[in-house]
Amino acid sequence: MNEFLFARILHVLAVVVWIGGVSMVTTVIIPSIKKMQKKETQLNSFEQIEGKFASIAKIATILTALSGFYMLYVLDAWHRYLDLSFWWLHAMTIIWLIFTLILFVLEPFLLRGLFKRFIQENQEKSLRIMQRAHWVLLLLSLITIAAGVAGSHGW
Repeated sequence: MNEFLFARILHVLAVVVWIGGVSMVTTVIIPSIKKMQKKETQLNSFEQIEGKFASIAKIATILTALSGFYMLYVLDAWHRYLDLSFWWLHAMTIIWLIFTLILFVLEPFLLRGLFKRFIQENQEKSLRIMQRAHWVLLLLSLITIAAGVAGSHGW
């Protein structure tokens, strides 16, 4: 099997794990946690469950970047960033940048640092905000996946 095919397979699998996890958190975990009887344990439960997935998501986003940028390197396709007909490539890169920023900067430094007290004091509101944010990220991700498939096949 050539390296390019391996990179493409790795890229798709990493995206499936990453966005599939986002889908699970958005559609199953957050709604289930919001239905818990003890409101004071909801946020703690979310952090425990989502914290385990965060490590997987970090690895998946790194693998996505390495495989994606490797494919661009092999194809010598960096110029595609300058061509708007490759809009789907821009979309994929922007989604990757957003999640990378969230996973590696915002969540560990801002959400667990600066805003931790606000989140603890406003658990119900924080869960609503997190759920909305997850829905927005999931919808943008699914649109981007569809765009990536369509765009890479000539649309």
